[in-house]
Amino acid sequence: MLSAISAPNNLIPFPKTTHLRAKQFAPLSFRVSAVSSSSDPKETNLEYTPWLIVGLGNPGNKYHGTRHNVGFEMIDKISQKEGIVLNTIQSKALIGIGSIGEVPIVLAKPQAYMNFSGESVGPLAAYYKVPLRHILLAYDEMSLPNGVLRIQPKGGHGHHNGVKNVMGHLDGRKDFPRLSIGIGNPPGNMDMKAFLLQKFSPTERRQIDAALEQGVEAVRTLVLSGFTGSITRFNLGQKYKYHKV
Repeated sequence: MLSAISAPNNLIPFPKTTHLRAKQFAPLSFRVSAVSSSSDPKETNLEYTPWLIVGLGNPGNKYHGTRHNVGFEMIDKISQKEGIVLNTIQSKALIGIGSIGEVPIVLAKPQAYMNFSGESVGPLAAYYKVPLRHILLAYDEMSLPNGVLRIQPKGGHGHHNGVKNVMGHLDGRKDFPRLSIGIGNPPGNMDMKAFLLQKFSPTERRQIDAALEQGVEAVRTLVLSGFTGSITRFNLGQKYKYHKV
């Protein structure tokens, strides 16, 4: 069962949606403990702390729908499905505050351009007291086929400048979760930058749209259950999703 542990009176829990300005927010001090009826001690006394879910991308209509902005699209999809309104600017990011189930979350889309994403992630994590293990970064990944997802508990930056900058603003730490969204590799000798700022073909767009729907379910599973066998099975299914038997 789920039991809420109350916060001190001078601190506020996350509302489902908010219209407050950033300066009115108090630092988060709210947690939910999930107590399982299982006899396995590993499944009891789980404590759910807040999550900061950040999508990487570039602000402005010029970049809307491009390969490099699928991290933004993932945040938009979670916002839509969970009814969390992105309506506040804080720490150079567009944010929304709400929850998945009983777990408080902050959704964020940094607005200082991809290569400066850490300028939002570091301060937001500190302000809302989000532990490193609950900072989930969603971003484009060229090493994965278009529309294939992968969730990992940690990793390097893989030459992704946005991820690299975030790591720099987290004291060089790399042990935070990632949701990588495959966009494939540039064809032939196409310039990488031109590829990243290109929009998807109709077929690729359908694959990405399907991946975003699957990504919402994967994020829900991660937030509510952590890195369990469900995430392992999700990754395995994604790996072979376009392989024909």
